[in-house]
Order: sequence, then structure tokens, then C-alpha cells
Amino acid sequence: MAKDKTLYSCTECGGTSPKWLGKCPHCNAWNTLIETVAEAAAAPAKNRFASLAKTAEVTTLADIEASDVQRTPTGHDELDRVLGGGIVEGGVILIGGDPGIGKSTLLLQALDSLQRSGQKTLYVTGEESGAQVALRSRRLGLDGSQVSVLAEIQLEKILATLEHTRPAIAVIDSIQTVYSEQLTSAPGSVAQVRECAAHLTRAAKASGTAIVLVGHVTKEGALAGPRVLEHMVDTVLYFEGDTHSSFRLIRAIKNRFGAVNEIGVFAMTERGLKGVSNPSAIFLSQHSEPVPGSCVMVTLEGTRPMLVEIQALVDTGGPSPRRLSVGLDRDRLAMLLAVLHRHAGVACMDQDVFVNAVGGVRISEPAADLAVMLAITSSLRGKALPKGFIAFGEVGLAGEVRPAPRGQERLKEAAKLGFSVAVVPKANAPKKNDKSFEGLTIHPVERIEDAMNLVRSL
Repeated sequence: MAKDKTLYSCTECGGTSPKWLGKCPHCNAWNTLIETVAEAAAAPAKNRFASLAKTAEVTTLADIEASDVQRTPTGHDELDRVLGGGIVEGGVILIGGDPGIGKSTLLLQALDSLQRSGQKTLYVTGEESGAQVALRSRRLGLDGSQVSVLAEIQLEKILATLEHTRPAIAVIDSIQTVYSEQLTSAPGSVAQVRECAAHLTRAAKASGTAIVLVGHVTKEGALAGPRVLEHMVDTVLYFEGDTHSSFRLIRAIKNRFGAVNEIGVFAMTERGLKGVSNPSAIFLSQHSEPVPGSCVMVTLEGTRPMLVEIQALVDTGGPSPRRLSVGLDRDRLAMLLAVLHRHAGVACMDQDVFVNAVGGVRISEPAADLAVMLAITSSLRGKALPKGFIAFGEVGLAGEVRPAPRGQERLKEAAKLGFSVAVVPKANAPKKNDKSFEGLTIHPVERIEDAMNLVRSL
């Protein structure tokens, strides 16, 4: 039986070369050749590139019977929220995060809960021995856990075990440690990660086993390995948080079976990760009295409204004032300062401006604009905003305050947590006869100068 032949293919033009070269001989692009496998012609029965599903006849969407996917709860409400309700049969999940953030801990806890509910589970570890996993299980209080453990990094042996045991859920920790004998490159290389992920994805779709792949991240925080890895899987989760803090966030950036940008909040305890039912309490500082430079906003993470405190510090700067933001877009901060000067008459050109989202949360939506500008003005003037004050809304370059999506839900969350004064875009203001916001005085504004004048009068 002829063996597979190793070739090097170009990621730009798709051309191949029998040996590695610094420059592609076809398109002359540099550093684009990666190792691939070309099957020998003498082995036609062996097909590494089998399709994920059986070939079917061409039909219309109206004639295809589609049913809702069945989900298996993991036993952790916050994780189920991010996944869209639970794990889907045959789904492939990729979870990445910094070392020590808690990926293996959470997955081991989830597998134990699934196993105790009657699901067959398998934990494949390539970074630890079985004894280390058992020791961590005991530290987490998972006494008598019946989760099956396999310490293996060879892809072919892992696939054979999956086919033999047929678990409902399997965890591969991590995909960067797995290697295939068909490739000569080291584990963790682009070719190995892509090849192993493709085989595991194909096995999941064919057998119905849900597979969770743990991925390493680079210095920039992106998942290590080829970008195609994120396109292969059904769900991509990012584990975020400071290792020096006890709180962790899981964010879904891709989910074929649920909403994206959904987040789950966990607290790291001696017994592992525990879900946080009221995450707004994490992102609010406990000031006994209002302080200058602080403004609370309601941000939207997936389907969940959360209250986050925005803090600003404006101080006398040198000839080149600094603009620094943590958890917010720095370029947007520079734009907001320009709008603040032009339309509200608040000048910060000779001041250092520092803005921070409390609790380590990252806010990417423009609905934070109004709260950021009010916090900066409060710090510059040394006057605190009223107690129980919140604000949200996008601010345009012309000084207009634009509405934020799902403003009613944001206001209900603020009213539920006892806030009494809200400055919001006029389009987000509720109707006068709406009694859902009792105890919350709502001030709608159309322009940034209106918001500034209103705050001065409060």
C-alpha cells in the first residue's frame, strides 16, 4: 500500500511544491507555503477529505423537514446561556483563553455534571497526565466522578477511542497538542492544528458526539493557529478576565445554534467556577457617596443588559496630552473629546484624559458615548453626578444623541436595581402612561449640549 506524500501548498494561490521554499514558485508570495498531505494514487479507497454529511439529492428549502436542535444542559446556567441553551448533538465548540484562566476547570466541572445526569463523557488531555486531572477533580470537590479520561495526543488513537466508546460529549484539551502521523510537522503547527481539527469535526458530525476543542491564544489574545479553525467549528467562545481577579467572562463570538456576543459571568472559588446571577454588581464600584468622574451606564451583552460604571480622570497634561482608555475604544475616545469641545464647549486639549470601564469588562457598543462624555465633564469640573444616576446613548459627530438598541430593557434593568435618574436619547424614552419604570425619573435628550445643561441643573 502506497504511503501518503508530503507536499507544501501556498495559502495565497493554492499552488504546491515538493519541498518548502521561502517564496512560492507560482505567485512569488513570501512565507505562504505550509505542509499538506497528498494521497498516493494507489489507495483510492482511503479518503481523508470525506464530506461531513452523506450526499443528498438537490431539493428546495421548502421540501426539507427541519426540526429544532436538541440541547443538553451542562449544569451551569451561565455556560448554557453562552451556548444558546446547552450543547447540541454533533456540535463542535472551540474555547480559547489565556493560560490559567480556568478553561480546563470549567470543562471538567461541566463534564462531571453531564456525567451525573446520565450522559457518557470523555476528557482527552494532552497537557496533563490522568493523575493530574484526578487531583484537580478532587480539589474541585468532584468526589467519585465517573468522567472517562484519556491521556493521548495522537489523532488516530483519539479517533479510534471516540469511535469505540461513542461518548455524548468529548473534550480535547488542547487542540495544539494533538498531532497526526500523516504529517511530519510538530504538534501546534498550522498544518497539524488544521488537519486535526478537520478530522475531529468530521468525526463529530458523523457520530453525533459533541466535541469541545480547547485552544491556546497568542499574545494579542487571538486563537493560535490558522484562522480557518474558527470557520470549521460551530461555536467559538473566548474566556476573558484578569488572572489576578476572581471574576471571569465567557463571550460567544460565533454560534450557529444561538446568539453571538452573549456572555456568561463566573467567579473563581476554591471549588472551581461558579456562575454569577447578578453580574451588574461586579461592574459597579461601591461608593458610599457620589464621586466626580463616575457615571453608570447600561450596556447590552447579547440578550443581557448589564450596569457598568465608567470612570474618568482628567488631569493637567504636558505639551502632548495623553488619551488612555481601558475597556473602551481609544480612537472613539479621541472623537468624543472633539465632539465635546465643538458642541458642548468643554475643552480638554491641554488635559490628560483617562477612561476606565470598572471590573475589566470590555464595551464595544457606541451606547457608552454619553456616559463617557458625562464622566469626563464631571471629572474636569470636580462635581459628582447625582446619586442613582445612569446614562446611555450614542453621540454623533454633529452632536446629536442617537438611540441605543433595546432601550426599554436597559431602563427596566436600571429601575430594578434602584436607580432614580436616567438621561437617555429621546427615541428611547418610554411613553408617558408606561408604569414599568416607577421610581426612575427619565430625562430624554436630543443633543449633547442638552445633556450637559440638564446635568448642571440636577
